[in-house]
Amino acid sequence: MKRRNLLTYAALSAVLAKAGAAPLAAMRLVTTHLPPLVQENHTERPGALQELVAEICKRAGLAPDTAYVPWRRALFLATTMPATAIYPLTRVPERESQFRWLAPLYDEHYVFVAPRGKRFDISQPDKMKDRRIAMLRGAAQILMLRELGYHHFVEAKSIDEVHRFLVGGMADASFGERNIIRASLQSRGAETAFDTSAPVRTTTAWLAGSLDFTADDALLFKRAADAMAAEGVSKKILAKYNLE
Repeated sequence: MKRRNLLTYAALSAVLAKAGAAPLAAMRLVTTHLPPLVQENHTERPGALQELVAEICKRAGLAPDTAYVPWRRALFLATTMPATAIYPLTRVPERESQFRWLAPLYDEHYVFVAPRGKRFDISQPDKMKDRRIAMLRGAAQILMLRELGYHHFVEAKSIDEVHRFLVGGMADASFGERNIIRASLQSRGAETAFDTSAPVRTTTAWLAGSLDFTADDALLFKRAADAMAAEGVSKKILAKYNLE
């Protein structure tokens, strides 16, 4: 092993020892199916962020179990159950005090998508604030859109349900992460039936934990993520899924 890697792992081990056994020893992960970021039941291609989080945990000496649940339930578990970490969680001011922020994972670019030629003009989103916008139940997008003046939301339990709302006319547009939307449309062969806007907001998705994670625990995860970035590991994983 290279000297730099030896020093990195030594530093991580020291932080782990200082952090103590709990909640790390009992840590579990919660997430939801969000291709290409997280893909349930895909052993060979589990998703870019699934691979990033697995590598971060491995470097921290951890192998937590992962539960795939609807996003709103994932949020509930991460804010009510001990030793529970969630990803990918958008870091916004309204959530700042609700979680221990463990490691940044991915730059998110939020866009509108709408059926082509219908009620939502993606070239003029500022003029569409009275339209019905679909999104995942409990997602941070609703906070972003309220800040921008939108007020009519249709919340869905899954990406599949968001798509059904659009096709069925129950929503005029959806608002979500650019690569998740692309993957959803590509999986259905529906790219030509929808228009996508330019990015409206850029944020960062994090691995975040319940509040019983300590500052030392957070330092452990961040150092692992920083080492992965410095070694080019994170970039390589994202490139595997054609992500930047």
